[in-house]
Amino acid sequence: MASDEFVTVKTFLPTLPLPANSERAEITTNRLLIRALQPGDLAAFRVLRTQQDVMKWTKAGCIDETIEITKSKLDPFLPPNDLITANCAICLKDTGEFIGIGGCHLYPASHGWPEVGYMLRKEQWGQGFGTEFLSAWLRFWSELPRSKREVQVQKEMVDREGSVDEHLIAITEVSNVPSQRVLLKSGFERFREFDEVDDGKTVNLVAFRYLPSKTEWRKGL
Repeated sequence: MASDEFVTVKTFLPTLPLPANSERAEITTNRLLIRALQPGDLAAFRVLRTQQDVMKWTKAGCIDETIEITKSKLDPFLPPNDLITANCAICLKDTGEFIGIGGCHLYPASHGWPEVGYMLRKEQWGQGFGTEFLSAWLRFWSELPRSKREVQVQKEMVDREGSVDEHLIAITEVSNVPSQRVLLKSGFERFREFDEVDDGKTVNLVAFRYLPSKTEWRKGL
C-alpha cells in the first residue's frame, strides 16, 4: 500500500478464531459446491496456479514453477491457519470438480481490514461462477459472530476515525474489468484508486469495499 499512515477505529468484526475448516458447513448454490480446503486439493490447486491467464492478475504475476511453491500458497488456509482465514474450495456441484479458490485470504491485510479474493480456472470464466460464488460466500461471512474491536487501518481505507462500519476489502488491478464487474454485482462499491510499487514496477490498483452490516440478512440478526 502506498500510505503508511494509520488511524484507530472502533468497529464490529468477525470473532477470532474463525470456525475451523472441520466445523464449516458446505455451501451449495445452483451450480457450485463451496467447501473447506483440504490437503488433497494440492494437485487441482496446482492446475489453477499454472494457468498464466489466471496468475497474471495475482501479486506473483506468473505461474508457480514448482509444486512446493503451490503448497506454500495452500498451507495458509489449512489447519491451524484456518482459524484466521476463510478461504474455500470452489467446486462444480454436479461433479465435485475443483475449479477455483476464494474467500478471506488475509485477516487483517496490510491495510488493516479483512480482504477477500477469488481465482477460477480459465475454462470456467464468463459463465457467472464468480458472482455465484461471491454472493454465497458473502452471506456466510456476514452471518459469522461479531465482536466489537479497536483496529488500526490505513487512513485512506476509511471515511473517518472513531466508530465506523465494518469493511471487507477487495483489490484488483485497474485493468481487470471482469473482476470489478463481479464485485459490483455482488454488492461491493468502488472507493479508492492507488499505485503500488512491486519489484520496481508500478501497479495501478482499485479498492472495493463491502459493508456486511448493511446487508438485508445481517440487519435481521
